[in-house]
This record gives sequence, structure tokens and C-alpha cells, in this order.
Amino acid sequence: MLATADHEIVAGIQSGRTESESALYERYSARVFYLALKETRSHHDAEDVRAETFLRVLLAIRGNQIHSAEALGSFVLGVTRNVLREQYARRRQTGDPIQADEAELAIPSHEGVFLEQEVRIAIEKTMTRLKPREQLVLRLLIYEDLPSEEVARRVAIAPERVRLVKSRALKHFREIHNRLNRRAGKTP
Repeated sequence: MLATADHEIVAGIQSGRTESESALYERYSARVFYLALKETRSHHDAEDVRAETFLRVLLAIRGNQIHSAEALGSFVLGVTRNVLREQYARRRQTGDPIQADEAELAIPSHEGVFLEQEVRIAIEKTMTRLKPREQLVLRLLIYEDLPSEEVARRVAIAPERVRLVKSRALKHFREIHNRLNRRAGKTP
């Protein structure tokens, strides 16, 4: 059974449970990638940042260097920002300019453009299925990285409702992701 709270994930990783490591990745992977992609504008660099971030986070958790398990999300995003800063500093020191293909300035394939547009449309459709309050809940959880309790307080709903909204939205997003992967010939 996967851990549901950050403190359970931390305790599971410290106990050597691989399912807790998977839960950590599942919970924060998309946010880390989104932040890295937003900053680097390169899928390749964003993947590198995500891999380095999770390596460092796992090492910190295993080494009992997490001061507050409840603030795991903030810790993960802080590590991501540090990895991004180090990446920029290395590039400045080596004088290595960003190549056009790394910055994704090259003309993308028609299939890639189509899939990106399809993903955006699918996500927009999923969001429109949700009530305005539920959309706000997701924005606070995902983009502002607020804990569920804080989101519940700000939106004036029960914490259980926050979890329900998040669960329902993630289910829709997973269905869309799996459908698009099947179309692209990838296995989910």
C-alpha cells in the first residue's frame, strides 16, 4: 500500500520501502518537471534536473536530513531550484552557450506538436469538467504547492473534499495520459 501523507513517505523511505520511493516520485515528479521545463525550456534539461533532484532528495531522506516531513513538497521544490542554479552556474563558468536544439528552438516534429496540442486540449477539457472551486483547489495544490489543510482553509471546504478533488482530477489526467501514450505507440 502506498503512503498517502508526506510524513509516511519519508518514514517509508527511511525504512527502505521502495513503494515509498515510488510514491515520492509519483507525487512530485510532474511539479519538478514543470518547474524545470519552465526555467530551462528544454525537455532534455528538465529530465536531467528531475533525475538529479530526486537523487538528492532520496539521499537527504535516507540520511535523515529532512527537518520537517510535512514540508517535503517545499523541500523537493527547493532542491529543484538549487539544481537549476547549479546548472546555470556551470554553463556560465564553462562559457557553454545553450545550443538551439537544447533550447528547443529547432522546428519540432509534426507529431510532437500535435501531441502537445492534444495534451493541452485534454487538460483544458478536464479542468472545465471541474467546478470553479475545484479548479481553484487544484491550482493551489499544484502550482502554489500548498498543503491540503491550507487549501481547505483558504477555500473553506473540508480537508477530505480537497483529497477527493485531487484524486478525481488526477484520475482524469492519468486517463488522458494513458490514452495519448497508446496513440503515440508507447505503453503506459
